[in-house]
Amino acid sequence: MGVMQRPLLADVATFLRFYSRLPIGMGAHAPLDFARMALALPIAGAVIGATGAAALIFACICHLPVLICALVAIAGLAFATGALHEDGLADVADGFGGGSTRESKLAIMRDSRIGAYGVLALCFSILLRVAALVSILERSVTLAALSLIFAGALSRVAGLAPMLWLSPARVDGLGATVAAPSREAWGRACLIAAAFGVAPWFAGASASQVAVAIIAAFSVAALVAKLAKREIGGYTGDVLGTAQQLAEIAILAALSAA
Repeated sequence: MGVMQRPLLADVATFLRFYSRLPIGMGAHAPLDFARMALALPIAGAVIGATGAAALIFACICHLPVLICALVAIAGLAFATGALHEDGLADVADGFGGGSTRESKLAIMRDSRIGAYGVLALCFSILLRVAALVSILERSVTLAALSLIFAGALSRVAGLAPMLWLSPARVDGLGATVAAPSREAWGRACLIAAAFGVAPWFAGASASQVAVAIIAAFSVAALVAKLAKREIGGYTGDVLGTAQQLAEIAILAALSAA
């Protein structure tokens, strides 16, 4: 294995240890460094997406109804990640929806309890992804599986977008302790993530659907960044998780469009 491949695989493993509960080795966890490791993120995201794809295929092999197959796939993704991004989405919904000041919003986001806004956000996130996946699945099992892999790669790169446009909202926490990628490194990661769109294209998605999925993913990430700037003056790890979740929804929705 070449010198270039070993660091890349190590970086992929580091991201998988952070973003998922997949059994990736027992060694010491290397610190996250998005500035150096950005190229490995779409690959790690694709691996996580593949867990949902595997759950989907297994459910289809069992001849379950398409709705249950889609639910199993989304449940597989949540299980693989430990609902990491879903937790961020719920925290942001509770904080932005329930707080009246910047300080109160940040305090609510740090609270481990979930409120009504968070519950509603999670319900809509699950329902939208399941509904989109059902629509894709009715066209092709292969297309649905590859769409999950594509969404896993692209949404995690899009989820970093707030780091490029905002400063950390706190002096502690993930947002303040992890270096943001440079625009050049992030741009290269975007190209790698977008390249995964070739798979659903070959499986039956149109070029316009793939293009809209890419545009939609970064558009919603930009909207999350704009909202975070207005509400708390910067980004947190929860904001990044929210951007990922909404980007994933946007990708699947675009690929499900007629």
